[in-house]
This record gives sequence, structure tokens and C-alpha cells, in this order.
Amino acid sequence: MMHLDGAISPDNTLFVLLCFEGPDVYSTAGGLGTRVTELSEALAAQGYTTHLIFIGDPYKPSTELRVDGRLILKRWSQWVSKYYPNGVYDGEEAKLYDYNESVPYHIYNEIVRPAIAQGKTPVIMGEDWHTAEVIGRTSDLLHWFGVRQKVLMLWNLNSLMSLHRINWSRLNFVSTLCTVSKYMKHKMWELGVNPLTIPNGIPTRHMNPVDTNAVERLRSLARHGDPQRMFLFKIGRFDPDKRWMMAIEAVARLKESGHPVTLFVRGGIEPHGADVFRHAYHRGLVIQDVVAQRPNLEQCLDAIANAGTSADIYNLRFFLPEEFVRTIYAAADATLANSGHEPFGLVALEVMGAKGIAVTGSTGEDYAISFENAIVTETEDPDEIVGYLLYLRRHPEEQERIRNAGHQTAQQFLWDHVIENLVGKLEFLGRKQGIAFPLPERETVGSELLREESHSTL
Repeated sequence: MMHLDGAISPDNTLFVLLCFEGPDVYSTAGGLGTRVTELSEALAAQGYTTHLIFIGDPYKPSTELRVDGRLILKRWSQWVSKYYPNGVYDGEEAKLYDYNESVPYHIYNEIVRPAIAQGKTPVIMGEDWHTAEVIGRTSDLLHWFGVRQKVLMLWNLNSLMSLHRINWSRLNFVSTLCTVSKYMKHKMWELGVNPLTIPNGIPTRHMNPVDTNAVERLRSLARHGDPQRMFLFKIGRFDPDKRWMMAIEAVARLKESGHPVTLFVRGGIEPHGADVFRHAYHRGLVIQDVVAQRPNLEQCLDAIANAGTSADIYNLRFFLPEEFVRTIYAAADATLANSGHEPFGLVALEVMGAKGIAVTGSTGEDYAISFENAIVTETEDPDEIVGYLLYLRRHPEEQERIRNAGHQTAQQFLWDHVIENLVGKLEFLGRKQGIAFPLPERETVGSELLREESHSTL
């Protein structure tokens, strides 16, 4: 009889993460790169051997070991990427073809066969539409060689892009589908599938206290000497889904009603940015560009100080180091993460970690409870933002309570906690598949000794 009462541990399980994006600057285009980088590092930090196969920088080593050798970065399709220097999605179709053709054989020969020989269960997890085909091909290959039932395969959805390219019946048959929020789960119901929900997470460092001196200096700079001046922040791609227009209009209406505002913005290079600044200009808002060259925190603050005090909107046109972003989160009266479509809402969770106040939308931000740990907008009406911010201005005690409650919420979504959730789901899937996770050797020995002692007392 097979005993299925063992638990997943680094002794009996390893992970293979498949994703187009990854930790290289070349490989990061958005939140997906952040997700797989931090998840892979957290798994390795917990002791799991973790392979991350991604479209990497063509001029870095093809294989790199991190976290004491437990995190194995594998930069794939580098020979293709040399022809496409403009990042992970430059030459997307050529890279996708190479990835689909070559990754399954590598997984079987170099990872799965040795793992099974060592008595370990491989867990293979693909991210987003780019890996749907490779998950299917890998499953087929493992089945051909008679080892498919010894491997757990998952596929996770982070966005709604290119879903028409996925063969859903095949993908649902060969893997367990997952997603990052109940909102996305409901979106996937519309496609005829029912995924498991495993949320995103944030690294432990995002809970570290923010430098209070830097926070006070930034507040002083942003308020131009007027303690009643409101300080807001918005960061993200210039995408209509992010509701930039709603945020800009709210700032304009606050100013018109006698409540001056300083808004820091950090967008991308998307064309919608021109529409956003055009609207701000026509609404009478003064815009000031702020530039710097790869600054540290102190240099960021100096750049703000040198930008003058005459603007309503400061367009931060430089790479923002994490330390500076967290300082803004903590210093601002609110960060406008008011998206109309957000699969998970990582920015708002990062705001909470820094003891900031996040203004969210009401889609994938399952963790957000309005006026408890965040401010949740439910419409596209800019007056909703205006009204909520003025309410907070009248109730400063509410601001402090929301900041503290948000910080406690962020604590629940550290990657270590998310991995506990993931492991629980995997143990359930392992039992369904008939996989026995061996007890750790020390536990087995202890159990035998216990049995011997019990026999000796009979």
C-alpha cells in the first residue's frame, strides 16, 4: 500500500519555473519579471533547488548559480536574442519558436531524469501565454518516457494578453491551471476553466522601515512649504487600464476647489503618456520634468529639490531606485494605484509594506478593504478619488490607522507565506496524482526509534 502522508520539503522536491521574463534588465518588462525573480529567490532561500528558464541577456552566462547554488538561472535562446537587442519581447516570435522546440528536451534530460533518480518530485510551473505550448510539449515528452505521473505540472495566468493563442482544453488536460486572484479566477471561468488561486507576494525587505529623515525631507520638498498641500504619487505603465486620466482629472479638480496638489508621476514609454500630459496641460496643471542619471536616494532627493516649486506635476524621467520609491510611498498622502483592470495589484501591496496609503481599483486587489487597509475606488469618476482624499484630510486619525492596517496586511503576503500556500496546493495535487513525498531521513529515523521504544515497553 502506498503511503501519501509525507510532506513537500527541499529534500524531496525541486522546482522548474518557465517564463519569458526574468531577473536581467534585458528580460524585465513589467510585473511578471518581478514575480518570477522574487518567487525563484524565495524558493531557493527556503532550501529548494529551483531552475528558472527565461529569455536572458544574450551577453551574460548561459547558466548562473545564485543563493548558494540552489537557484539556477538558465538564459534561454541567447543565440536568437543577439539579433534582437531591444529586450525580451524584441523578436518575440523567433524566441518563442526556439523556446518551444528546445526547452522540453532540456527539462527531461537535464532536470527530470536526475531528479527522479534521486527520489525527488519535480514541480514544473509555466507563466502566462508564452509558456502554454511548452507546458503541453513537456507533458507529452514526459508521458512518452513514462515519467509524467511522477511530475507535478502547473501553469499560472498573470494577464489577459494573447489568450486566443492558447489551446485551453489541451492546457487544462496536461497541467493544473492557477492564477493570482479571485478576480482572475472569475475571468478564467469565462474561458471554461477553473484555476486554483495562489496569490502574488512581496519580499521581506519591503517590510523594512523607511528612513524617516528622507520621508520628512521629501514631504517638505513636495509641499513647497505649505503643510496643507496634498502630496500624491502614481507609478506604472502609461496604459488606459491604469486610469491615468482619472488620476489627472482628480488632481485638476482638487486644485480648482482650493486644495493644491503635488503629484509625482513615473510612467513608461507608451504612447498613452502623450495623451495623459496633454490632458494635464489643458486642465491648467503645470508640469515639470525631473531628470537624473541612475541616482541613489540622496541624489533623487537633490533632483527634486533642484526642480523648483512652481509645478503641480513632477514627471520623474529616470530610473527610480527601490529605496526612493519606498520613500515616496511612505511620504505621500496617497499612491494612486487606481487601475480599472489589475490581475493582482502588486504596487498597492508594496505601498502597504512601506506604511503608505494605497488608492486601488476593485478588480484583482483581493487584499484591499476600503477605509480599513486601503482606499478602494469602484467607479471611473474622478470625484470618487477627490471625495475620499478630502475625507482623509479631515480625519488624520484614519490615515494612521489605514497605514498600520495596510502594513499588517502586507505581512500576510510575504513570499514565504505565499510559498506555504503553494506547497499546500501541491501536496493536494500530489495526493490526487498518487505521488508519495518521502519523509525526511531524520524524521524516518526518529519514527523508527520511537517504534522501537514503544515495542520495548510492551
